[in-house]
Amino acid sequence: MSEYCLYLRKSRADKEAEARGEGETFARHEKSLLELAHRLQLTVTEIYREIVSGETIAARPVMQKLLSEVTQGMWKGVLLMEVERLARGNTIDQGIIAQAFQCSNTQIVTPLKVYNPNDEFDAEYFEFGLFMSRREYKTINRRLQRGRLASINEGKYVSNKAPYGYKRIKLEDEKGWTLEPVPEEADIIRLIFLLYTTGEMQPDGIHKRLGASLIARRLNAIQAPTKNGGAWAPATIYDILRNPVYIGKIRWNWRRSVQKIADGTMIWKRPRASDEECIIVQGRHPPIVAEETFHAAQVQMKTASPPSVRESDTLKNPLAGLVICGKCGRRMVRRPHGVRHSDDTLLCVSANCNNVSCSLTCVEERLLAGLSLWVGDHRLEWKMLYEDNAPPSKDKQKTKRYLEKELTALMRQRGEVHTLLEQGVYGVETFRARTCLLEKRIAVVQNTLSAISSEISLESTQKSTHSNFLPEKVLLYNVYQQLSNAKEKNDLLKTVLEKAVYTKTHRARWHGFPDDFDLVLYPRLPGAYG
Repeated sequence: MSEYCLYLRKSRADKEAEARGEGETFARHEKSLLELAHRLQLTVTEIYREIVSGETIAARPVMQKLLSEVTQGMWKGVLLMEVERLARGNTIDQGIIAQAFQCSNTQIVTPLKVYNPNDEFDAEYFEFGLFMSRREYKTINRRLQRGRLASINEGKYVSNKAPYGYKRIKLEDEKGWTLEPVPEEADIIRLIFLLYTTGEMQPDGIHKRLGASLIARRLNAIQAPTKNGGAWAPATIYDILRNPVYIGKIRWNWRRSVQKIADGTMIWKRPRASDEECIIVQGRHPPIVAEETFHAAQVQMKTASPPSVRESDTLKNPLAGLVICGKCGRRMVRRPHGVRHSDDTLLCVSANCNNVSCSLTCVEERLLAGLSLWVGDHRLEWKMLYEDNAPPSKDKQKTKRYLEKELTALMRQRGEVHTLLEQGVYGVETFRARTCLLEKRIAVVQNTLSAISSEISLESTQKSTHSNFLPEKVLLYNVYQQLSNAKEKNDLLKTVLEKAVYTKTHRARWHGFPDDFDLVLYPRLPGAYG
């Protein structure tokens, strides 16, 4: 076991202090903690610096590494400026952190106090500190959101990054920012709206409208610069056409971050908001295109856009979301067969990508053949992991039983507190303080117990999935062929396949080999699905 380590992370107050010229936070905190270690005669062998500022553990890679090492018992203690630096996430995150330190008997050393996680009163102080940290975070976040919304209603631009066609400028004599057109980029914005709503004039004098894909190709052909230096894509064109910032409006809450649970894991998504949820106000910046042109583009998109997969009755592509372009990294999509093609085609939609398309059926067959080979080679490894050895969830089952016992004990303590109040042993203030701490501990244990129960259930489902679909080399292909639609086939493939990277250089018309392409499979390993 090593000795002690330092964990450094900047708070919002630290960043404000840096702006006032009070010095670099990491340097100040590192000096203070090393002096503390010297006074307490602690040996520090590692320093962790969290550069990323994230609310959850999932968004903080350094914290993930530290927790992994703490869980393995690698440290006697962790030095930090205050317990609030560990977590401001939800009660599940706080429960995971508290459990990691308690189970490994790892100390938490701060300038104000040394916490022994297995001491009842220290544990209460520690958990209460995490709870108050979360409360403070939410209070600050609400204040910031109110201030941001007020600025939006005043027509100010609050995002850190300006949209294409504009640059951010500071407002004179008041706080906040607005936008100013960038002439070269503004000309490209006008060209996009012109080509989409009016079109190009043909030799016969008739204007021909261009779709988003053709516009992207045209901009790439003339080497029009993008915001990030990459190539123009149809999705970028659609985002520009939909953005009311180009008629002098400020749009907010269009792509807000929301939490979703996918395969038992909490993830962040940024779905497009509905018209009712979106805030649109008059901005202080000048428009680039006329309102009539912008509204004509909206009408055209509504009439020309095909229904999305979610609006369709069934999914048409069994490989949807699985096949990645080996040249640009975008997801390959299905193009329905036309007059010249008898089969559906799998292609990359990037206008600037030269990855050659191929028959969807051909790619599907190659993918199934590769998976079948992998299954045959992988059966022995699955048996060693899940039949010959102890179940991988043994530790989690043990932790679950421990949490259940702890929850029972806490419930009993809560009843005893009421009894002591009735008997006059506790006064009202003591009763309130004791009850408050107990309720916080109960909430942490309940949430942690719920999280670990979900993990155990997910593991069980993963094992069942593997045993149902991958017992024999030939079974996967047979089950796949018996499924009735593309949605069921897609769901099956996603249980066993992370992704497949497709690359094709030569066109079949030139050398007559339509299956001359590379397909690299990334199967989901046993016990690691999701």
